[in-house]
Amino acid sequence: MLPMLKYELVQKNNWVTEDELLDYYAVGQCTPGIIAVNVATFVGFKRKGIPGAIFSTLGMISPSLIIVSILAMFLNQFLSNEWVAHAVGGIKLIVCALMLNTVVTMAKKSIKNAIGWIVCALAFLLAFFTPIPTVLIVVLAGAFGIIMYKAGKLKV
Repeated sequence: MLPMLKYELVQKNNWVTEDELLDYYAVGQCTPGIIAVNVATFVGFKRKGIPGAIFSTLGMISPSLIIVSILAMFLNQFLSNEWVAHAVGGIKLIVCALMLNTVVTMAKKSIKNAIGWIVCALAFLLAFFTPIPTVLIVVLAGAFGIIMYKAGKLKV
């Protein structure tokens, strides 16, 4: 979703800047719900206030609800089909590639010094190899960033 959001919101329609999209994405991770829906809600609110937030949210979730409802009616028939199983495997690979591209793009824009790279690597290791909740890792990284900023070691 993020590459599509970037294309639609930043490049094609110029509704937000790339920095705003990164901010919305970061906040969207910390709020309940799907990140893409949260980002759409933030952009809708920025552009048209509360009505914009409502309609952009509905615009993001309605197609998925309709498609999933239709697919659910035929789920058993689809799952037994060998072609569908192979297609799902291919889709998983593409999703992984898109996510990796997004992470690399965001890292290039967001991580600006050695401290940032160290925090990023440490957060990844903690998230991947320990049972520590990801939310706690994000909060700790944010607190560390605030402390380093107040100490004069980081610049925004």
